[in-house]
Amino acid sequence: MQTPTPEPPALPSALLARWSRLGASLGAREKVERTMLAVDRARSQMLAYVRGTELLCWPSRRSSTDELVMAPPDLRVPDPSFVDELRFGNFGLAGEIADLRGQSPFARLAVSEDWARELHGFGWLRHLDADRSEGSELLARRLVHDWLQEGCRDKDHAWAPEVIGRRLMAWLSHSALLLDGAEPRFYAAVLRSLQRQASYLSAAWQQAPEGYGKLVALTGLALADVCIAGRDRRRHRSEKLLAAEIERQILADGGHIGRNPQTLVELLLDLLPLRQCLQVRGLMPCPALLRALGRMVPMLRHLRLGDGSLARFNGVGATDRDALATVLAYDKGEAPLPVLAPESRYARLVRGPCIAVVDVGAPPPLRLAQSAHAGCLSLEFSVGEEPLFVNNGLPGLAESGLSAQARATASHNTLCLKEQSSSKLSRRGQLRGAMPIEHPDRVTASVAETEAGLLLEATHDGYVGRWGLLHARSLMLNAAGDKLAGSDGLIPAKGVLRFAWDVPFAVHFHVHPDVEVWPGREPDSADLILRSGQHWRLCTRGAALSIEASSHSGGALGPRPAQQLVLRAACHGEARVAWEIFRLPFADRAEHATPLATAPAPGRLGERLADAGRPDEPPSLGPGRRLK
Repeated sequence: MQTPTPEPPALPSALLARWSRLGASLGAREKVERTMLAVDRARSQMLAYVRGTELLCWPSRRSSTDELVMAPPDLRVPDPSFVDELRFGNFGLAGEIADLRGQSPFARLAVSEDWARELHGFGWLRHLDADRSEGSELLARRLVHDWLQEGCRDKDHAWAPEVIGRRLMAWLSHSALLLDGAEPRFYAAVLRSLQRQASYLSAAWQQAPEGYGKLVALTGLALADVCIAGRDRRRHRSEKLLAAEIERQILADGGHIGRNPQTLVELLLDLLPLRQCLQVRGLMPCPALLRALGRMVPMLRHLRLGDGSLARFNGVGATDRDALATVLAYDKGEAPLPVLAPESRYARLVRGPCIAVVDVGAPPPLRLAQSAHAGCLSLEFSVGEEPLFVNNGLPGLAESGLSAQARATASHNTLCLKEQSSSKLSRRGQLRGAMPIEHPDRVTASVAETEAGLLLEATHDGYVGRWGLLHARSLMLNAAGDKLAGSDGLIPAKGVLRFAWDVPFAVHFHVHPDVEVWPGREPDSADLILRSGQHWRLCTRGAALSIEASSHSGGALGPRPAQQLVLRAACHGEARVAWEIFRLPFADRAEHATPLATAPAPGRLGERLADAGRPDEPPSLGPGRRLK
């Protein structure tokens, strides 16, 4: 049994023809950038194709490649329900379920792009390995056999560099499931395929998506060189490539250059097994790998709320608690990060039982901004183990249609000017995936620790280009941890600014679905009652407070209806809104009538991230229900 070598990639001319319709709408600079990208990709893919041919693979057969030196552990938690679904003919991946109807999953049309990539990545082998029944072993081998016969012919999905890296990690980690007691022909075919996939990946890894995709490809290549016998000479090269990519992507404080906290969890789940394999073989891991692992775990602690979940910034949705607990178990108890992480630009204010995490950074570089959110200066706030204010969070793959709304400024706990996001979509950047965002360009932040508590002051210029206004936010968490006072202002970037009409703005506070929202006794106030019975009150000055509809996508149960407190006002130039949330004695629910009916938000809850100029006609405030 032989694995067919992937067909050679299309020539640059074919790639350019595919973009002919798009080219008419692009500027000269963008056309040059895309042309150079096409030529570079075609060159690298052709080199990878040549390396993967029989001509260059046959000398390696004379080396000792008929065995695996070791199998790395798979730290991801298996899902027993996957095996039960598979027995009924359903193959669920990436939030989609395919009805196989007796067919191999590699012989049917892919349900979606994400489903196909997860299928060819074989990460689902861990579910079968956890079952370890005789039927699961036979099924796993049959599915790998089907890939060797049919699945490997899918050029669009099977041979993407990041998919190859994931598949190498999966086959190596679950090699005992696939190879223990297997027939000699199948054993040899799997080992031969591993060798060829690694050879192809060594030349094609640069074509992986920027950011995490490149690290997945290089981690899979490095694991293959460590775990497959006879690849020691190649191991030195793959380790150098991985070390250089780690140095480029992992910041000095442990954050990722893409500013997505969830990326740190996925990276640790990939890199920790590599370190363990090197140590078991008596090899010293490269210093870049050790430094990165030592920095990333404290950074994850920096980004956690009191309930153990990651703050929902820049691509974070529902937190996988099991995965997070697994990587945090490797924490060496090193010194915590400062209140303001200097490179990642996340601030963490902690006093008493209260934790506030604030995003005080600009979007990542354009090539990495596909998952970034327009949530500059947004905050999340928890009391003890209960989250109080949370951003909407990124929906799961099954609800990907809501992702654009979740990325908008109005879906975050921050100020939104005239229902426009503080960032803009950009046509530049990578061709695949969601559109990246750009702006704000300048974000300032400073933290002062006083006897009264922690004071954070920050600004961003996301609205300067359209309105000439800076957003300035200050937060004060008192020493006792029972009051968070803040102010949000719009100040002219230069001189004195005066509009011909009032421009509406709103400060959003999205409340966690487990928190009850009641109208307050005083005007422009609202009461918040946590599940534990704690009673908190939000008051504001300079704005009308209303309760409006919201949605929470950052939970394990998918999108849930929620509520938000919105402070609405208008400015004709400079404006400022003050607010504070503080704890009251235990709530007496008899004092309250039925919770206030949720008022509809003006327009749409999540506005599109799009360029917007000054309106031709004076704007008007939308409907909002003021609490009196």
